[in-house]
Amino acid sequence: MKNTLDHILKYPVLPVYYNDDIHTCMEVVNACYRGGIRVFEFVDRGDQAPENFSRLLAHQQAHWPGLLLGIGTIKTAADATAYLEMGAQFIVSPVVKPEIAEVTLEQGILWVPGCMTPTEISMAEDLGAPLVKLFPGDLLGAGFLKSVKPLFPTMRFMPTGGVNPTEESIAGWFGAGVSAVGLGSKLFAKPEGAAGFDWLADRSRELMGWVNV
Repeated sequence: MKNTLDHILKYPVLPVYYNDDIHTCMEVVNACYRGGIRVFEFVDRGDQAPENFSRLLAHQQAHWPGLLLGIGTIKTAADATAYLEMGAQFIVSPVVKPEIAEVTLEQGILWVPGCMTPTEISMAEDLGAPLVKLFPGDLLGAGFLKSVKPLFPTMRFMPTGGVNPTEESIAGWFGAGVSAVGLGSKLFAKPEGAAGFDWLADRSRELMGWVNV
């Protein structure tokens, strides 16, 4: 678990993505990888999620050395177990549930629970989570983090939602004290007239430059 956390802290930009089409998934992850991304959160939000995630894991071993591939939107211990058996390298949830901690943290697998209140952060801390997802980040904002961070001096935070692929947004969040950021639809918004996925590789490279990796 420590190695996984250290890797995320070294490469603190996490794309958060799902698509039914495996070809598109491959292209997206590959473009992010070419841009320097080394942690990727695929999400369990569609019927094809298990199959696509399994195929991404197989491709990872041969083509994306150094990439950590985890699964997000996990809300039950059963789903966490199923994806860990596939080979998921970390688990992300929108909620805090002790039963998920039992099949992840207690087995040395990094679990990143989603929190919106100090009470939820405290629950996650008590369960042993070293990193929590602030969600939804657009509603909480950097000001919320600045207020609660002193209450949890050993906890690390990662906002998801409300993080824009701009230098101003990235600087604002890291200036408030986050350890990593998750980016979803705004990261994958294709520029008008763009073809292929080179634009995503370029955007990923720019993001990694802003976090001083």
